[in-house]
Amino acid sequence: MKHVLVTGGSGLLGHFLLQRLLEEGYVVTAIIRKTESKIKHPNLKWVAGDILDPLLLRSLVQGVEEVYHCAGFVSYAPQDAGLLQQINVDGTTNVVDACLATPGVKLCHVSSIAAINRKKGEKLIQEDVKWDPAVERSVYAFSKHYAEMEVWRGISEGLQAVIVNPSVILGPGDLERSSTQLFKYISDERAFYTQGYANFVDVRDVVECMWRLMNGNHWGERFIINGHQASYHDFFQAVASLMNKKAPNVKVPSWVAEIVWRLESVRGKLTGTKPLITKETARMAKEEHFYSNSKVKAATGITFCPLQDTLRWSCEELAKAGTIQRT
Repeated sequence: MKHVLVTGGSGLLGHFLLQRLLEEGYVVTAIIRKTESKIKHPNLKWVAGDILDPLLLRSLVQGVEEVYHCAGFVSYAPQDAGLLQQINVDGTTNVVDACLATPGVKLCHVSSIAAINRKKGEKLIQEDVKWDPAVERSVYAFSKHYAEMEVWRGISEGLQAVIVNPSVILGPGDLERSSTQLFKYISDERAFYTQGYANFVDVRDVVECMWRLMNGNHWGERFIINGHQASYHDFFQAVASLMNKKAPNVKVPSWVAEIVWRLESVRGKLTGTKPLITKETARMAKEEHFYSNSKVKAATGITFCPLQDTLRWSCEELAKAGTIQRT
């Protein structure tokens, strides 16, 4: 019976990862901060704590064979740079050090496609592209890159670890957190949408890839986990149809977005609040990159869930939970 530790167990990815690990018969310890989990199981032990507590991490890692590091903070707001450094970078440093202190422990580190370098005009992006520190990026992207550097440090010191870089993870989660806010945007029948594209992946596919990679022999590698590319227009139209809601129908031109992020930056500095749109998010929306999934497909044999099926499942589960109303 395998014993594992999961950080970030109350998040969207952590929630479905815990379910999968428990189905496999694992004994799981999960770190939780403030959010209560809905999962109760005799093989699951919740521990109140924080990845910024290195002594707690070392004590928990001593009793396990694998660690799934899902905890992280997502924000593109410049004023969150300190928190991003603390949680994403320093927290990962603590996790890596705890693993190194217990020989034989294996680590799966959840990064992001934000940590993979992309060049303007490049349509296909793969794992082996070199990070260019001179390229202007969000504080979030840099935090995820530096977190990966900590994992690579651990690998150089003998740690068996694998890094996964998911795209926008879709699934029925907290409407106020991360990518699930996209469903709330449609449920609220907002009017505006932007041109451009995004890369999406089903949360269940991310979990499946992580589990297969940890049960394979892929140490010292990283893998993009991405299912599909879709335009924001098509994404919003599909979700609105499933919810029986009015889809956003006012397209925001690129030049307007450039003005808005500047105004939002000023507003954020004056009020101390997070900007609704940042320079990074405004310019990312104009790109048409596809993050290649060929490497993870070859390594795991996974077939990614069709995007329409993911959206249908997410909407149905959110409706069952009463978090959205389908008209």
